[in-house]
Amino acid sequence: MATKSAPPRWDRKMQQRLARGEAAALGELYDRFASLVHGLAHRVLGDEEAADGITREVFAHVWEHPDAYDPRQGPLRSWMAALTHRLAVQRLRATETAALTQGTDAETRAEELERKVRHASVAARADYIVHSMPAPLRAALDLAYVQRRDYRQAAADLGVTEDEARRRLRLGLQLLSTAHDAGTPPGYGGAV
Repeated sequence: MATKSAPPRWDRKMQQRLARGEAAALGELYDRFASLVHGLAHRVLGDEEAADGITREVFAHVWEHPDAYDPRQGPLRSWMAALTHRLAVQRLRATETAALTQGTDAETRAEELERKVRHASVAARADYIVHSMPAPLRAALDLAYVQRRDYRQAAADLGVTEDEARRRLRLGLQLLSTAHDAGTPPGYGGAV
């Protein structure tokens, strides 16, 4: 069994065997360096599945490009560690870039925040409209929507004709429909 730090001779022989396409050489290389490669990838990516993917990529790259390693430049172990680090960092950057362009959690949170702000703005505007409308319109809406009365019952409770009750409800609803308009209601931090 070889020592942990492979001597340059082992590195050269391994590179030559890989260049000849010896599957057994790839198996030996995997047995020796898989835990190193996986550990480095996991440290960079923080994800077990992604580290597994990088480990496969590293060994596939070594198998497909055995001459990419030059034993004169240093130990095979260092070269594989550098390759692992480079591929893991590329994956991390690609993942972050994809998340930014396809909608990241931050973007999703920003959209959700914008939606909540819009809903709160509409609710504040509706509240302002209801409280600032004339009392007869507010009373008609209260009877229709809070107390669940139809226009006939509202007319009887208000002591007005059915046509007048319908008119008040229509005007109140028209005013409320403007709550969806952009802008802040007067007196709510906007222009007065």
